[in-house]
Amino acid sequence: MNVVVLGAGLLGIASAHYLRQQGHSVVVVDRQATPGAETSFANGGQISVSHAEPWANPSAPLKVLQWLGKEDAPLLFRLRADLRQWAWGLQFLRECTPARTRHNIEQIVRLGTYSRDALQQLRRDLGIEYDQRAQGILHFYTNAKEFEAAEAPARQMRELGCDRRVISADEAIRLEPALEQVRDRLAGATWTAEDESGDANRFTRELAARCEAAGVEFRMSHTITALREAGGAIDHVEVTDAEGRFQRLRSDAYVLAMGSFSPLLAQPLGIRLPIYPAKGYSVTMPVADASKAHQVSLTDDEFKLVFSRLGDRLRIAGTAELNGYDRDLSRVRCEAIVRRVEALFPGAGDASRAQFWTGLRPATPSNVPIIGRSKLPNLFLNTGHGTLGWTHACGSGKSLARIVSGLEPEIDFAFAGVPAKGARVVASQASLSGA
Repeated sequence: MNVVVLGAGLLGIASAHYLRQQGHSVVVVDRQATPGAETSFANGGQISVSHAEPWANPSAPLKVLQWLGKEDAPLLFRLRADLRQWAWGLQFLRECTPARTRHNIEQIVRLGTYSRDALQQLRRDLGIEYDQRAQGILHFYTNAKEFEAAEAPARQMRELGCDRRVISADEAIRLEPALEQVRDRLAGATWTAEDESGDANRFTRELAARCEAAGVEFRMSHTITALREAGGAIDHVEVTDAEGRFQRLRSDAYVLAMGSFSPLLAQPLGIRLPIYPAKGYSVTMPVADASKAHQVSLTDDEFKLVFSRLGDRLRIAGTAELNGYDRDLSRVRCEAIVRRVEALFPGAGDASRAQFWTGLRPATPSNVPIIGRSKLPNLFLNTGHGTLGWTHACGSGKSLARIVSGLEPEIDFAFAGVPAKGARVVASQASLSGA
């Protein structure tokens, strides 16, 4: 089968790899000159199954209200005259019930565990290097209430096979001595030994090179302008190349993996994807003093930040700003991240050489991504991964390739348009059908 993959980020490249592995002829199309140049460029670097508690949880509505108008808030709604933003916000509130939170954690953990296994297998098979570290992930808490609130979701994750253990502050410092500098502020931590970290952009470029060597065709610097339907299926994709020349691409099947831009292409087809861009920020700085810098990948749940060690660089990323497709860098939000780093690990990184970045994460209200068939028989979806694109990339790509190939996915997950195990039709993303 001939397949066109729309998007050359982590999800698009992973889809292309596994589709080619299934024997399909694959073409990847992206407006950027190189793979992984947008949301996959400078993310937090974590392959974090333990980061499964969604933003939408019972404590979220009060926090969002408290954060309104605070420029440096971890989750910032910039209210605007945008019907899509308000509709997404209402869906977000509906996902904040205890029952929905438990359901969403289950979906996220299942996909995350499967995806981490797929990444490890791919790494063994291809020998890809990307500043990876298999040293686990430590969630630390400087707020006692936040630490107490982490116990219930951690217990649920353990029941689902993600061994996220609740540990004391002293145990956390034994695992990561750099935390000794804030011992008096640590309330406790959770520890997931099987989680990993690594440079997502480097991985994406390395995997794209392996794809190209295996026969995948790349059409970079090609802007996708429309998907055209005829006879109840996608007839062609309209693109313009770097010189502005118009082209039509025809194929047997199409995979929409364009992150936050996926809804804009799907909507004219009558497919409403519950995805809204959540602008995230990252700071990358050289290690200044290795004795003070962390080795283990860390998550600061109170400030919604993650810390990864990428070779001789420190990568700190997080926060979310809902402000449409605006990609302007907020110096206030960037400097707030730097202040938090220096408060926790003074002298560890060279803040004078910090590089700031922002990208649009494709967030669903539930944090559960949309993977599977659309209502059009030859259009498939691999999008909406929010903050967990790196964590879920390989498992999503592998599952999507199986679905395109007419095979049953290997995990029990709420795949769009795919009968679930036990002959139950998945309806958790009903809005994407256009109904």
